[in-house]
Amino acid sequence: MSTVGIIKAIAVRGASRAPMQEQQEVEVTIPQGIVQDYRGTGLRQVSFLDIGQWQEVLAELGLDLPWSTRRANVLIEGIDLPATVGQRLQIGACRFAIGGETTPCARMDELQAGLRQGLTPNLRGGVWGKVLQGGPLRVGDRVQVL
Repeated sequence: MSTVGIIKAIAVRGASRAPMQEQQEVEVTIPQGIVQDYRGTGLRQVSFLDIGQWQEVLAELGLDLPWSTRRANVLIEGIDLPATVGQRLQIGACRFAIGGETTPCARMDELQAGLRQGLTPNLRGGVWGKVLQGGPLRVGDRVQVL
């Protein structure tokens, strides 16, 4: 497993079913998660998606969709995200405790038929993290498994 990766993209949404908006930089805090994202409170503050797994799903389904269709916050390359459950990630100045799978919901099939099932095996829908240390999060930041 590679223990170093990079943030390829960041996206947030202002409300439950609002479109995802890509950002170059966001602010992360312990109480709010990603400040610009409406879902930052609670246990599952930030969601992470593996670019390789996303591309695998698209290839299997014969689709070409933007990564933000998954509605995850942070797209990462170079880290085996399923293997990080129970670990900690250092991303730039921020630190996250990876708690588990971001389970694909019915919204995935609303956006694209078959997407929920495609994302289900091997945690391909991504993982969620709780903020342990806040700060700026930027596209291009180094991601390290601690």
